[in-house]
Amino acid sequence: MTRLPEFSLSFFHPRYWLLWLGILILRCLVLLPYPLLCRIGCGLGRLGLRIMSRRVNIARRNLELCFPELAKDEQEKLLIKNFESVGMGVIETGMAWFWSDVRIRKWFTVTGYEHMEKARSGQHGVLLIGMHFLTLELGARIFGMLNPGIGVYRPNNNALFDWLQTRGRLRSNKTMLDRYDLKGMIRALKQDEIIWYAPDHDYGAHNSVFVPFFQVPDAATTAGSYMLVRGARPAVVPFVPRRLPDQKGYELIILPDISEELAGREKEFVATRMNQTIEEAIRLAPEQYMWLHRRFKTRPPGRESFYSKK
Repeated sequence: MTRLPEFSLSFFHPRYWLLWLGILILRCLVLLPYPLLCRIGCGLGRLGLRIMSRRVNIARRNLELCFPELAKDEQEKLLIKNFESVGMGVIETGMAWFWSDVRIRKWFTVTGYEHMEKARSGQHGVLLIGMHFLTLELGARIFGMLNPGIGVYRPNNNALFDWLQTRGRLRSNKTMLDRYDLKGMIRALKQDEIIWYAPDHDYGAHNSVFVPFFQVPDAATTAGSYMLVRGARPAVVPFVPRRLPDQKGYELIILPDISEELAGREKEFVATRMNQTIEEAIRLAPEQYMWLHRRFKTRPPGRESFYSKK
């Protein structure tokens, strides 16, 4: 059972003061009008484009691998838009953690909610397939306001940030589970709960299979989805929290249940179908995906790294 972080007096130690200051600044920033927050977020992202050289190189390489059909100048434009979304992701985290429900509702709409209603009518759990969009925190808050569920996360190494992150996410969700707590996830799904699960990062070769992702034929993909589908037989519903253009807010897109396609299939098929679903979702807002993560860091034995230093 995952033990959630609790507040500790040790958080007042000087080593946490800088983080407290950052959180205070973020808390004050998100009091500003949303259009102004968009300008600040994009500005932060463009600043990150100048100073986060390692992450810029990773994101550029990911875009080259996934969108080889784009010309170089188009890839660079997408890179710039992506880092503007990185800056917005910081602001949107503050919005998710500190905005009231009333203010959140003002800025989002929902598309495809009938898919969630259909999934819930089946009297079984729902495996909610999230992806690492930069709108992740805000998307989880929005979805939790509609249907509170259980989030799956990686505990942060910084104890204070771990507590703050968990506290923010629990504003609209029931509890959190460690991403390695597979038994806890299966148990919750069998109890007809909603589990938010993101299978789109590279978690290493252990419990992973090499299947296609975009134009990379052998991307390491977690078999966790397969084990959850096999162990609990839930509905499998993908969703996308997409930021709308021209400062119009957000659209929560709920996609159809794909569980019937996955039932009784082998892990390679399940992982491949999950990747296809994730690709389809990313193409709805490619500039808003977390490309600065090394999605293809794990390679089959003997294969050269995609991120080799030049």
